[in-house]
Order: sequence, then structure tokens, then C-alpha cells
Amino acid sequence: MEELTIDFTYGTALFEAAKETGKTEVIKEEAAGVAEIFRSQHDLYNFVKSPGISADEKKTVIGNIFESRICEELLNFLYILIDKGRIMHFDKMVKVYVKLVDKEEGISYGTVYSVVDLDDERIKELEEETSGLLKVNVKLKNEIDPKLIGGVKILVDGKMIDASVRKKFDDLSRQIG
Repeated sequence: MEELTIDFTYGTALFEAAKETGKTEVIKEEAAGVAEIFRSQHDLYNFVKSPGISADEKKTVIGNIFESRICEELLNFLYILIDKGRIMHFDKMVKVYVKLVDKEEGISYGTVYSVVDLDDERIKELEEETSGLLKVNVKLKNEIDPKLIGGVKILVDGKMIDASVRKKFDDLSRQIG
């Protein structure tokens, strides 16, 4: 539970600082990039989270790697996390931050379930239709559901839009029966 509080507190602080400086999108992209580097560069990540290495050494290395590659606000945020011993939570903090930015921009994420992979054009159409229906900006990812006979099911923020063939059969069966 404490981890959730740490992630939320720091993610929210980063969001508030980004809003004040007008850099929400820049920090969103750069933080995601830094998180990806930490995920893919295990030696670097283990170095910055190691309790046996001084904060000054860690900040020097992080500065050498990221200075002039990310904005000053994000770099300072990384320094604070190192000083406070919270750098191991960075990935989760970024997820909190991204959710806050998306909420601010009125973006909701969802899943469109289908029998086959949908092309980008069809997903875009479904995003527009769902956005109009739910009155939010919807971004969808496609997942295959072999249980579907045809059509699609869309799940966004706990709301299900069922446009599947099975649903149509069930509706028809209820009307007849």
C-alpha cells in the first residue's frame, strides 16, 4: 500500500510541476523514454537503485547520460528521486503521471475485442464512434477474442459496448421467446 502512495504522490507532484511549466507533453514523452531505458538497461537501473552507491555518484552518472537529452525539470525530478531513495518507483510514477495527463486531456483508453486483427483505419473509426457515444476522447487497442462469432466488443472505463453477432442473436432470441 505504501508503494501506491509513493507512486501517486510523486507522479502527481511531477504532473503539477509539468503543468506549471507548460511541459506536460514533453515530460510525458521524455519520462516514458527514461523509463524504457531503465527497463532495457538493467546495469544502469541496478546502479541507480543500489543502496551501496552514493547519491552524488548516481546523480553524476544520470546527469552525464540525460543532461541536454531531457528537460531540466525531469532531470531534477530524477535527482530528487535519487536523493530520497525512490528511483526504483520511477516506472510506476510515470504511469501515474501519464494517467493524470490523459485525464486532464479527456483521454480514455479501452480495448476493442474482435475475431481478427483490425487495421488501423477500422480502429480509428471505432475510436471516433466510441468517443462520440461516451463524450470522451477514446484510444483503443485491439485484442483477439476467439469466443466472438463476429462483430466487436469495446470496453472503455468499465463500460461495455457489445456489437457482436452473439449479442444480436441473444437479443433476437429474447424478442422471439
